[in-house]
Formats: sequence, C-alpha cells, structure tokens
Amino acid sequence: MITAKTFGQDVKNIDENIIALDRSKAKQTATVNRPWGTYQSIDQGNKHQVKHISVKPGASLSLQYHHCRSEHWIVVEGIAEVLVGERTLLVGPNESVYINKGEVYRLTNTGNKTLHLIEVQCGKYPGEDDIVRLEHKYWRVEERTEIPKNMANIA
Repeated sequence: MITAKTFGQDVKNIDENIIALDRSKAKQTATVNRPWGTYQSIDQGNKHQVKHISVKPGASLSLQYHHCRSEHWIVVEGIAEVLVGERTLLVGPNESVYINKGEVYRLTNTGNKTLHLIEVQCGKYPGEDDIVRLEHKYWRVEERTEIPKNMANIA
C-alpha cells in the first residue's frame, strides 16, 4: 500500500475496518514454523481450537501431554505413527486417533512425504502454553511439569 506520510497513522484503521466487516482473510492466522513442520490455526474459541498440521518426513513432535485439553487428530495425507500411552498406532488417511487430557503421546512421520492432519483440541484452555514436553529432539526439554500460573484455576 502506498500513502502520503501524513496519513501513515490511518493505516491501522484499514485493518480494523476489515475485521469489523467480518472479512475471512482478516481472521486467518499465519502459518507457524516449527523444526518438525508447520501448523495453522483454522478456528479458535474459548474451549476449542482447530489446526492444520504438516509434519516433515522423518520428523516428530515432542513426547508431551496437556493439563487442560484433549486432542483428536484426523489424518488427511500420509501415515502417522502415534505413541499414545504405551500403545503405538499407525493412522492413515481418513483415520483418526483421540488423545485424552493428561495422556502422554508423540506423533512421528515415518514416511517420505509430508504428513497432513487436522487437529481438534477441546478443553478448558486451548493455549500453546498447555504443552508439557517430556522429551524433545529439537531443543532442551522444558522443566515444567506443574500447571502454569495462568492456567491454575482452569485445570
């Protein structure tokens, strides 16, 4: 966008007007990059979130669990190897797996193509800081096993 310098402060009003008009593009969130792939939030409310997740070939998410939410994954493309508790499941296209709140899990793409899945999170709090990582190959394992202060009253 090009505008006169004197109108520079008015640019923020354009974004506010687009949101007020309920334009779908204004509500889309950016793709978030992770060492294992990407995710994009498709829909979010106070007690749910829906994401499109892409996992690179050979990559895996951390061994983790959540205090405040459960997750339901539906594979769209590829094969997911999912460790849930002590079970290892292979989940293919149009198949799904449910992970209870508090259940330890890890997702791995053992294939040679990008794995695509839809994740539906439900619970009292769908925030990213509800992830308790127990083991992770991309960076230092978080020491957090207690409920974060901002979630203490909702877990």
